[in-house]
Amino acid sequence: SVAFVGMVGALRDNKRLLRVFQWILFTILCLQLTFIVVFVLCRNKVLGIFKANVQEGIRHYYDDLDFKNILDKIQVKFACCGGDEYMDWEANQYHACQAPGPSACGVPYTCCVREQEGDVINTQCGYQALRLERVETDGYIYARGCVDAISLWFEDNLSVMVGILVAMLLPQLVGSVLTW
Repeated sequence: SVAFVGMVGALRDNKRLLRVFQWILFTILCLQLTFIVVFVLCRNKVLGIFKANVQEGIRHYYDDLDFKNILDKIQVKFACCGGDEYMDWEANQYHACQAPGPSACGVPYTCCVREQEGDVINTQCGYQALRLERVETDGYIYARGCVDAISLWFEDNLSVMVGILVAMLLPQLVGSVLTW
């Protein structure tokens, strides 16, 4: 890979391989910087795309097992429910209030507030939750949406992410300069 090209170029004093290594590092560095700039400039657009994907995923929650598992994990980790709020589950055909079945007018059990981490999971705790007003959900289910929860997490951990980014970009920049 890239490191191998740089190592062979340095060991054999091959200027051509060192130039290839330098340009590969420079290209990767430019692509990463471009991605960062686009992400920062288009943050609202990225958030909108994420929100739309979550809403679509909620509609097809039981059809796509991979998305279901990801959303369940997110709802537990970030203590959230749905995209914008818990009422988003009304868009799912099984959780809609007019749907037949026990999960009608409810939310998945991953939206439920647990007393302690090791407690037995009550898979029926979210039943009829969509009939509740937002103030009535306190201590019962999470009312906050996952899009907001994840957005807040990114804002809270921005300095850590910038530090990781610098730690990744700095060796590439140094390697590119040293091969000059």
